[in-house]
Amino acid sequence: LSVCVCLSCVSMVSFRLSVAPFLHVERRISASPSPSPSPSHLPQFQNPRLALFSASFSTMASHPSSTALAADAASVSPLIPGRADFSGTSLYAQMFAGSAGSGHFRTFPVSGATGDLLVSSLGLGTYLGPGTDAADKEYEEAVSKAITLGINVLDTAINYRNMRSERAVGRALFHSISSGVIKRNQVVVCTKGGFLGFDMKQPANPRSWIEETYVRRGIFSWSQFAAGCHCMTAPYMKDQIEKSRRNLGLETIDVYYIHNPETQLEEVSRQEFRSRIQNAFGALEEACAEGKITVYGTATWNGFRVPPVSKNHLSLEDLVNAAKEAGGDSHHFRIVQLPFNLSLQEAASTATQVVRGQHVSLLDAAKELGVSVVTSASLMQASLCRGLPAEIRRRFSGLGDNMTDAHCALQFVRTTPGIMTALAGMRHVTHVEENARVTCFPTNS
Repeated sequence: LSVCVCLSCVSMVSFRLSVAPFLHVERRISASPSPSPSPSHLPQFQNPRLALFSASFSTMASHPSSTALAADAASVSPLIPGRADFSGTSLYAQMFAGSAGSGHFRTFPVSGATGDLLVSSLGLGTYLGPGTDAADKEYEEAVSKAITLGINVLDTAINYRNMRSERAVGRALFHSISSGVIKRNQVVVCTKGGFLGFDMKQPANPRSWIEETYVRRGIFSWSQFAAGCHCMTAPYMKDQIEKSRRNLGLETIDVYYIHNPETQLEEVSRQEFRSRIQNAFGALEEACAEGKITVYGTATWNGFRVPPVSKNHLSLEDLVNAAKEAGGDSHHFRIVQLPFNLSLQEAASTATQVVRGQHVSLLDAAKELGVSVVTSASLMQASLCRGLPAEIRRRFSGLGDNMTDAHCALQFVRTTPGIMTALAGMRHVTHVEENARVTCFPTNS
């Protein structure tokens, strides 16, 4: 199916909003809800190790400013042990065998100690929303609900809402695991690092905060801080992984992305970029060896969608080669993320990649190189949730009389060959419930 839609409201402007407060910093500056009731087909699990830190989360939940205490509590609370693995994700998929459509759960080739993972074709994103306790609670409820509806891929980033999204995901996971709704090894938790993320809110003097927090500690120099918002030095990657582990409350992050590495190409040569990303990959390989992350990749916006002549183009083949140089043939670079939807179809339709001398699309390149693909912006930040042309809706008539434009948009992505998981931002339980209905339909419809 090839469908092209030109929607005037679709743009990248809103994407830039999350990093806008951080852009050119150097230059311009002179209570947690109870989990949703689990359906009868979800067994109740008990993990006695969680009792070690249930008290600290309970304190946060009862405190009137519970979100503000998240960082302090996370820094002293033990982390939830384990990671997603074949056994857990297989059992999770089996729980929904009677309700999920054919092809909803797909194989994510990870191998190693965890084995390959079974992941849902729809994942929950946590990008948008205000930096408020109310929005945190909405995300916690949305994540808790998604887990009970067959969605086991959760995506966030350290800079999303100034770390609040990671912490909301962490609290939802804690309550879902401690109440026995799921086990840790059944859910795939993904986060990102690279963009500067403040702790809950922007400090009064961002430059001084950056100087004290990162520059004086030797984590990066100002010359390594690209575009006033981005860094990927090895010490910075390690620092961000530790912060994300604490925010999420997890010993191991299943998927860790370098967030929009093409941002660096706005200011440095391609040769310097290659050196920087290889060093970053080296740090991520160390994190894999230490059990802090399972696999890593890159989450991008423009990099894989623009032609090779573009300044901010990313070559997947070159990234895989950099990973091999950093980690050998058994490297852990296994996944990439980029936008794909009814409006932005370059991943499938445009030959932006060169693999072994052949010009191919990103999806074809990923297949050839053994890299899995997750797509963001499936609903283009809600722009595709309404107003789709009648001819587009007719192409998805198999979704039934109650289908919505959102269902059509999600089904387009999740049925595109080569895409493992389609991410959609879902902050409200009602959105989770609506979007999850599409998972009941087979992916060949």
